[in-house]
Amino acid sequence: MQARTLIPALIAVVLSSVAASAQTPTPIGEFKQWRAFSYGGAKGKVCYALSQPTRMAPTDRNHGDVFFFVSNRPGENVTNEPSVIVGYPFKDNSSVSVDVDGRKFTLFTKNDGAWMSNPAEERQLIAAMKAGSKMQVSGVSKRGTQTVYDFSLSGVTASINAADKACR
Repeated sequence: MQARTLIPALIAVVLSSVAASAQTPTPIGEFKQWRAFSYGGAKGKVCYALSQPTRMAPTDRNHGDVFFFVSNRPGENVTNEPSVIVGYPFKDNSSVSVDVDGRKFTLFTKNDGAWMSNPAEERQLIAAMKAGSKMQVSGVSKRGTQTVYDFSLSGVTASINAADKACR
């Protein structure tokens, strides 16, 4: 991951999640293509695994900072919540498709983020990610551009496990 884009994005996530008590995330560990972090949120500790895409398309667009997260917020009873943050707003009322080695999941969009449309499927997506080797995320920008992001799943299990352990 590129350090020059990682720190501003992490700070943005912290600020958007807990503006009143923003803190700099503490690294838990780096696991191949994934990293784990934690910070103290307004409702307790927050721990998450994240990765950046290995490929972004179309290549002639500025995608901004793009991250796939798996978050734990024990104070809010949230465990292993998958989400995507991109550097632009998604098309209103659109969805994002996540394909893990041929297994497809749908996320709803709001501004520059996307979350599981069916929270009951969160565990299935996490299990697919842990068992998989590659993940492709695609959506449509507010300007109508179809975007596609490829993520390596190398290190995802260790990163999620580290984030889980840090938030116990």
